[in-house]
Amino acid sequence: MFKRKILRYTGITVFLLLICAAGFIHSKYVPPILMYHSVDPGAKPQNRLAVTPETFERQMRFLKERRYNVLPLESLASLIKEGRRIPHKTVCITFDDGYKNFYLHAFPILKKYTLPATMFIITGEVERHDRLSWNEIKEMLDSGIISIGSHCLGPEPLVNLKSEDEVRRQIFDSKDLLEARLGRKINLFSHPEGLFNAKIKQLVIDAGYRAAVATNPGKKFADNDIFALKRIRISSNAANLFIFWVESSGYYNFMREHRHK
Repeated sequence: MFKRKILRYTGITVFLLLICAAGFIHSKYVPPILMYHSVDPGAKPQNRLAVTPETFERQMRFLKERRYNVLPLESLASLIKEGRRIPHKTVCITFDDGYKNFYLHAFPILKKYTLPATMFIITGEVERHDRLSWNEIKEMLDSGIISIGSHCLGPEPLVNLKSEDEVRRQIFDSKDLLEARLGRKINLFSHPEGLFNAKIKQLVIDAGYRAAVATNPGKKFADNDIFALKRIRISSNAANLFIFWVESSGYYNFMREHRHK
């Protein structure tokens, strides 16, 4: 299975190099927004939502040593909104859900390499035994390296909720709660499981967020839609730095949207 993945990524890379020679690929560059969930010492190779601390550190060192331009997510969203040219090797780091192991394992590594990241919090799960506490969230926010966004009150995808009032409550009340507890404006939102529709997207805008991230909403959504920003899920297979390089190249989004064409 792993060898097949390596062959697939190798084939994709060769393909990219060929079209790059023709000058075509440069127009397809999209600054990658990396999506993590858990940094767990016990992460298994087949886990799609966790990496080990050792893997995470290798990846962050890779970005630092190769001089990637690691931006806070809100800064990238502002550049996209303004239509500014974004240099190649620009990347953002995001985490969903608010696992405690972020504080224990990822946060020290991000501080070590002075790399900014955004954590999206499920507010109803704060203080759960495996989730961040309010004090830990405040400490990370005060560091200046970590920014905080809303991942709703609970984990249920908003598209599954039947009541528009409940959808509104998830979007608006989570923002209000974070702002009240942290004393900061909360400008970023993460769609649970990356799923949304036009009504949900409009409610996110109405709530006063400045940008929102999804996962892989597909070609029908523009790459510069700041309320449906596309992200690259980083899973255990990216322990191989060649795979991580492909996924953080800025061309992976184009590859995955055209691989079945």
